[in-house]
Amino acid sequence: MAEASRGATVPVHAANAHFLIVEARFYDAIGAMQLAGASAALKAAGASFDVISVPGALEIPTAMAMAGAKRHYDGYVALGCIIRGETYHFEIVANESARALMDLAVRQQLALGNGILTVENEAQAIVRADPAQFDKGGDAARAALALFDVQRRSL
Repeated sequence: MAEASRGATVPVHAANAHFLIVEARFYDAIGAMQLAGASAALKAAGASFDVISVPGALEIPTAMAMAGAKRHYDGYVALGCIIRGETYHFEIVANESARALMDLAVRQQLALGNGILTVENEAQAIVRADPAQFDKGGDAARAALALFDVQRRSL
């Protein structure tokens, strides 16, 4: 299956913006690649950021809500990887983490980029996480930056 075309993106300048990256490090090497991509995208936009690591994807929305209650962030980036296994657990983690992130973003009007990978195997995860290949961590950060820009222009 072919990768969707990203098309031309307009760079967002976020020199005074501060973002939060919440990463699930269940698969450490994949998480490191995702974080590298997201960090590079935020730095390229001039944004600063904090990073919080949590055990798995289900903890990401809760950590975002907790951190956002304590400190103002201009945007949020969720990073993690869920690899299908032999049980129904994959569907629960994938669906519930996505649902919770969407609920949080819509309810609180957050500029949130969801970079939680949902894949069949580790090889697919590596291709998607690697900044030199699909760079889904960078894509999630760019999505958060784009929503930050929408929010900023709407005020």
